[in-house]
Amino acid sequence: MLTTLHRNAYAQLALGVIIGIAFGFLLQKSGVTNYDVIVGQLLLNDFTVTKMMLSAVIVGMIGFHLLKRAGLAQPHVVTGSIGSSVYGGLIFGLGFALLGYCPGTVAGAAGQGALDALAGGFTGILIGAGLFARFYPFLNSRFLHQGKFKNTTLPEFLKVNEWLVIIPAVILLAGFLLLLEYAGL
Repeated sequence: MLTTLHRNAYAQLALGVIIGIAFGFLLQKSGVTNYDVIVGQLLLNDFTVTKMMLSAVIVGMIGFHLLKRAGLAQPHVVTGSIGSSVYGGLIFGLGFALLGYCPGTVAGAAGQGALDALAGGFTGILIGAGLFARFYPFLNSRFLHQGKFKNTTLPEFLKVNEWLVIIPAVILLAGFLLLLEYAGL
C-alpha cells in the first residue's frame, strides 16, 4: 500500500503539504503558537505546551508501534552525539530565548498573523540555516561527532519487548497529564 506512495515523489510532496497544514492548524488551535502561552510555559504557570507535546508523544508512540507491528512503518534510529546535542540545544535555546518561539510554533504564529514571528522568526531561521550550512564542514569535523551515542532504542537497550516500555511510558505520561489537569495547570 505505502510502497506505491514511496515511489511517487509528487504524491509524497502533496501529502507532506497536507500534513504540514494540518499540523500548523492543530498547533494554532491548541494555542501553542501564542507568545503568551509559550512564555507562560517557560515561567511554569501555563502548561498548555507540555500537555500538547505529551499528548502528541503518547499518540505518536502508540500509533508508530501499531503501524510497525502491521508492517507499515520501520524505525530509522540515527546515531547521535553529545556534540551535536549540546550545540544544537544551544542554538535552539538561543533562538527560543530571543524570540519565544521554536521553529514549529514560529511557522504557526506567522500563519496566524504574528508579525514578530514573521519578521523575527523567519529572518532568524534563514540566518541560522545559512550560518549552519556555511560552517557545517568545520562544525562536522570538529564538534558534531564528539561523544557519539550507539543507535539503539530504549527497548533494545533494556533488551525487552517494546510494549514493556511503551505501556508504562503511556501510563506515566497520562498520569502526569491528569495531575496537571487536577492541579489546574
